[in-house]
Amino acid sequence: MDLKQLLLKDAMIMDLKATTKEEAIEEMVDKYYQVGVIDDKELYKSDILKREAQTSTGIGDGIAMPHARDKAVKRATVLFAKSAKGIDYKSLDGQPAYLFFMIAAPDGADNLHLQALAALSSLLINPELVKNLKAAKTADEVQELFDKAMKEKEAKDKADEEKQKAQAQAAKTADTGAQKPYVVAVTACPTGIAHTYMAEAALKEQAEKMGVDIKVETNGSEGVKHKLTADEIKRASGIIIAADKKVDMPRFDGKHLVNRPVSDGINKAEELIDLAKDQKAPIFHSEGGAVEDNGDDEGEKKSLWSRIYADLMNGISNMLPFVVGGGILMAISFLLENSVGAKSQWFLFFNNVGNYAFSFLIPVLAAYIAVSIGDRPALLPGFVGGYMASQATASVVSSKSPAGFIGGLLAGFIAGWVIVYLKKWLSKLPKSLAGLKTILIYPVLGLLIVGAIMYFIVDPVFAVVNAAITHFLESMGTGNAVILGALLGGMMSIDMGGPFNKAAYTFAIGTFTATQDGALMAAVMVGGMVPPLAIAIATTFWKNKFTEQERQAGLSNYILGISFITEGAIPFAAGDPLHVIGSSVIGSAIAGGLTQLWKVNVPAPHGGIFVTPLANKPLLYLLAVVIGAVISGVIYGVWKPAKKNN
Repeated sequence: MDLKQLLLKDAMIMDLKATTKEEAIEEMVDKYYQVGVIDDKELYKSDILKREAQTSTGIGDGIAMPHARDKAVKRATVLFAKSAKGIDYKSLDGQPAYLFFMIAAPDGADNLHLQALAALSSLLINPELVKNLKAAKTADEVQELFDKAMKEKEAKDKADEEKQKAQAQAAKTADTGAQKPYVVAVTACPTGIAHTYMAEAALKEQAEKMGVDIKVETNGSEGVKHKLTADEIKRASGIIIAADKKVDMPRFDGKHLVNRPVSDGINKAEELIDLAKDQKAPIFHSEGGAVEDNGDDEGEKKSLWSRIYADLMNGISNMLPFVVGGGILMAISFLLENSVGAKSQWFLFFNNVGNYAFSFLIPVLAAYIAVSIGDRPALLPGFVGGYMASQATASVVSSKSPAGFIGGLLAGFIAGWVIVYLKKWLSKLPKSLAGLKTILIYPVLGLLIVGAIMYFIVDPVFAVVNAAITHFLESMGTGNAVILGALLGGMMSIDMGGPFNKAAYTFAIGTFTATQDGALMAAVMVGGMVPPLAIAIATTFWKNKFTEQERQAGLSNYILGISFITEGAIPFAAGDPLHVIGSSVIGSAIAGGLTQLWKVNVPAPHGGIFVTPLANKPLLYLLAVVIGAVISGVIYGVWKPAKKNN
């Protein structure tokens, strides 16, 4: 396919006016809409931002390649844009971006389009082309530069293909010691449009400079290309995986393997090739699901923590829709309750559906943490372990409170690593029994082991904690109301649904039921509203410290917060417990103490600000919420480290 059909002159912006990343994306999306490439700006922009939330498409060297593939796109197109002053695009090298290539691919793009997009992407690692594009003045010049570069690349690819065939033939007869170093690689990115092929091109170019033979398999949007054979894998000194999505790994069992993000394939090609050819990378064991540590290399230590964080984020990203969807419906139900009553079918419908969604929060969090670690066999034990953490237990030690999201985190990691070690322990089973692993052995043994750990250890520990907290609160009485209010408010933020939160809430409910005095209900209500509101404030005023996905979730926390739905903060607390919980506890404690200092009384068990008319001092009730939320939000926003682009 002729690249001129992709690089439309009408869609080029030779003088980008934007000064920020958000403005640049908006300006390019608007241009696409104006020339008829897309018919739904919001859908396409949303998918662009989702891709940016995964990893910045500012690949470095002054280039950014935002891209999306969805049904809003009418035809495959590449929008070229230039910025004379440069834009802070949060690029991987921290430098401004001057050249922009916004790639739009239709949902049903054919292979011809996808191959052309892949080819264009791979051209952008050519420094001479980039230099000439920066100097180009007209859209015609841009098209001519790409046309020339494409012809040169096609000629080089043909020569490389012939060379690889000759090398493969020579390898069968030549003396191994006389051959050049040989490595193989796999590149893949989530959308499979741009970074996959840029990493391929960068690795091949760098290997040629280093005198290393290489073959690169691409797992892109057009499928797997240049698939590695068993003989090529066996012959290779080492394996390079430059990918941001799962690839076929068992075939690399026993090989030295370096596993990095796809961006490292583009920007750190020399480092990756060195690790692979010199066999400095750890040995990969497919059944064990981990690598064998060959030393104390600091980079490998960092990769371990990066993996833990990635596992955690997999759980959180899958849990977020349940938090937002369920929370918003519950908030609507509280609005309806005030106007139509608690027995109305409308209130019951919205409230029940919201609660049903919320019942999956902890199980989904645990399940997808487990899947990230142990793959699909870990889904069942992770889900059940999370469900056990979300339910009050009556097993070994009776409890009125579940283990909550902290217990869910434990369940996810336990389930994932149980499956990892089961794979290792069962790796020597006879091949005749191999088929039973996924359908029988992993589900039964995984569930049995994880269920036992949760039943006999995790849940009982949290039950004992809950009993101790409840006893402590009961022994305090109501003598020093301000201290008790601060304590109850702070406890609402510690684990957001776990033993501390439930003990405080249950204690306040018990007091209200016995005395009809809603003073302590005011303390726990404001304490529970502060965490989501604090997150909403922080994501609004410290945007650069959060991903696009986090900022969007932060907006929904305004609604969840005023509705007394503390669970809106759980995804943030799970991913960054120190900063979220630490800041939330301070604001919640202050808010809870203020309600008692001002003698605020709220005779209602739920409802957030929607029960303000029931309070004896409504303005002071709201003021306590605002003060607590602002304090926590400012602490969190200032304290949280700026996000890093990986």
